[in-house]
Amino acid sequence: MRVPTIFAMIAALLPQAAPVAKPADAAVRVLDNARVQVFRTDSGSLKGIDAGPGVVIWLRQPAGDAARAVWQDNVTQAGTTPADGPLVIVQPRKSASKAATPATGSSPGSAPFVGMSFKPLFENAIVSVLRARMEVDAREGFHTHASDTLVVHLSGGEIEDTADGKTVVNRWKPGDVEFESLGSSHSARNVGRPVDVILVVLKP
Repeated sequence: MRVPTIFAMIAALLPQAAPVAKPADAAVRVLDNARVQVFRTDSGSLKGIDAGPGVVIWLRQPAGDAARAVWQDNVTQAGTTPADGPLVIVQPRKSASKAATPATGSSPGSAPFVGMSFKPLFENAIVSVLRARMEVDAREGFHTHASDTLVVHLSGGEIEDTADGKTVVNRWKPGDVEFESLGSSHSARNVGRPVDVILVVLKP
């Protein structure tokens, strides 16, 4: 009966193995399709992100109307992308086909809306980037997207979305990213607190 006790005592005196260290913080791919890939990094680490051009979006935004989103010709190049995360990095891919823009398509801010505001941040040959805000009970009328658009959630919130005859309430967290494809149609209503997002419109 003493043997298990002795072994238990010896085991207790031996140095305990350190917990297995997690790999160094790395970016996580949160979206990947034919048009774009999107990474999120909570630490600001660029490890795991592909070299190449993209939009860098800071999830911690300054107060007021200012917004932190920039274009980088190579998002992984040392010294070009500040590592003060959390960040979302949007890397557009070249369009495989030059699909025609739907005749009824609308660009962000041009659909009928109430309680919403849009502030252009920058534009180049590849993307157009805006900051948007939905106030409490803001409504965006039924519309069809004229381009592939990414919605990067800064604040999170609850948005009621109606598409294809179905209505759901999406609960978004800061850093969540949604992809609204060219030709898709829906309407939206903010059913919670004010919602702040960055819109990245992908050009054909």
